[in-house]
Amino acid sequence: MEIFLMYLLFVVGLVLIIKGGDFFVDAAAWLAEVSGIPHFIVGATVVGFATSLPEIIVSVIAAAQGDVDMATGNAIGSVTANTGLIMGISLIFMPLAIRLKDYFPKILLLVFSIVAVWLFGISGYISFVASIVLVALFAVFVWENVSSAKKQLSRTEPEENSEPVTKAVVVKKILLFVVGCAGIIGGSELLVNYGTAIATSLGVPTRIISISAVAIGTSLPELVTTITAIKKKQDALSVGNILGSNIIDITFILPPCMLAYGGSLPVSQGTLWVDIPALMALSLICFVPTVFTKKFSRWQGVLLLAVYAAYLVYMFISH
Repeated sequence: MEIFLMYLLFVVGLVLIIKGGDFFVDAAAWLAEVSGIPHFIVGATVVGFATSLPEIIVSVIAAAQGDVDMATGNAIGSVTANTGLIMGISLIFMPLAIRLKDYFPKILLLVFSIVAVWLFGISGYISFVASIVLVALFAVFVWENVSSAKKQLSRTEPEENSEPVTKAVVVKKILLFVVGCAGIIGGSELLVNYGTAIATSLGVPTRIISISAVAIGTSLPELVTTITAIKKKQDALSVGNILGSNIIDITFILPPCMLAYGGSLPVSQGTLWVDIPALMALSLICFVPTVFTKKFSRWQGVLLLAVYAAYLVYMFISH
């Protein structure tokens, strides 16, 4: 009965995160769109941050409880899931041509951030200095998006919002925002506590659970957003959301985890020599061909899913 309850509460945590993320993204995207911000910028910033909230909260709670493998594993694992699983699905169903000047700064920033985490992690820790560098990269990301938004807003007319901005609508969106936050926070607490308990009961290292079940679970808001974008044919919103979420997860999760942990955050050898290289390989598959062809192709999506699946199989076989 105790084991059944443990799995049940883990699933409840996932459901709370999924629905909470859905409500939060809906409210955040609406708040951004009524301001007239273009969809790609909305996806890369507001929606990207909103869908990253589960990863941030799960990792910070885990770090505060001293579970560093869960904290770092979820942060890196979520970016890996976003790139291999969610971007893969998005590109299979919705390949798209791009304006390279819109995407290239963010692609470069993401790759640089992954390399920075790996280089800092060689010492075995994410130190205070490393955290400052990551926060600085996050600030560059925000500045680049604000600059892009200003340029695009000066060239285009604001998009019409399909839902009238009435008092009732504003109250509804604020309630969705608050309920979404509460669901994400409560679900994250359950996910950390019972994800760790499940790993212990099965004899599986916490890092493996964190980079697979927990990372995919906290990435479900991005998956929901991507599926919604596919249905509505909003390809820029989907790719922008994934790219923005990845940069936020890399640069904005580990520094608060270090503070919550109370000192330099340990990085395991498995994360350093398996998880981050796998993430880099997926990122290269996703972005290098795109820089030269100026489009995301369906074959990239197929290859991303295949490599991500192989990575997960390897992790479970080798543990």
